[in-house]
Amino acid sequence: MDSILFILSFIMLFLGGEFLVKSSVAIALKMRISTLVVGMTVVSFATSAPELFVSIKSALDGVTDITFGSVIGSNIANITLVLGLTAMVFQIKITKQTYLLNYPVMLFTSVLFGVVLFFTNQISQLTGFVFISLLLLFVFILINLSRKENVQLSVEANEEYKSSVKTPVYLSVIYMITGVFLLAFGSEFLVNGVARIAESFDISERVISVSLVALGTSIPELATSLVAAFRKESNLAIGNLIGSNIFNVLAVLGITSIITPIQLSDSPIMIDYLWMMSSIILLGVFIYFLSKKILNRIEGTCMFLFYIIFMIFLLKKYI
Repeated sequence: MDSILFILSFIMLFLGGEFLVKSSVAIALKMRISTLVVGMTVVSFATSAPELFVSIKSALDGVTDITFGSVIGSNIANITLVLGLTAMVFQIKITKQTYLLNYPVMLFTSVLFGVVLFFTNQISQLTGFVFISLLLLFVFILINLSRKENVQLSVEANEEYKSSVKTPVYLSVIYMITGVFLLAFGSEFLVNGVARIAESFDISERVISVSLVALGTSIPELATSLVAAFRKESNLAIGNLIGSNIFNVLAVLGITSIITPIQLSDSPIMIDYLWMMSSIILLGVFIYFLSKKILNRIEGTCMFLFYIIFMIFLLKKYI
């Protein structure tokens, strides 16, 4: 039964990504909000749902290695594995909003996360409220900027998706809800499957969370980004990933810490954090110095190789 659910999870995740992309673009056009903003908000939160479920459950159980590990590992996987693979298949356009606002916010939230951990060794309830407040401020700015640019963005929208304006709102909402459920349950089946496999090899909770659990919870981002890129919605592809990293820190850790404070254990999780910052800096080098507004296949390959090197470092004592 576990094997069947494990295989079924990949189908559920792909279909969930398809439903989310279609419904998100339709709702964006109806509300005159850019697909980049929808990718940075609605889709990012939906695809971060697995991390949120894992984070809350592990924090309540007192297993904070999984809480921090799943967020850090997922952020690394989003940038290097998911965006890397997506760029290897489809070149990703870097928008002006991405390098002026979205990437700097992701960098800021990541640095803030590290500073809080370094000086306090925990994410307290007060910090959780600060994280959520920063997230709401970011979403407010995004929506305001999008509405000011809605005329230009509507003209540039893919013709295929302009027809989605004719889709009834209730049908788009049904597609989105269906996509969220498929992503949530598909991720749960996948995480359970890989966790059982990892436990059979006596791997530590930190390593399991940073590698296999993070990989499992990043599958929704991979499915959503590949589907978006295939449909030539590169704004949604990169917006989903940068947004997901922001949501992982501000929403996942913020909501979890409000429910119960998250204490940093004695495990070397800060080393994994440094790997996360390195991956973000690597993306920054490509965006600001090398890409020329396009994330190409060579740069995608470099990010994918970064992820492979990280996995080898993480699992070197087990292989």
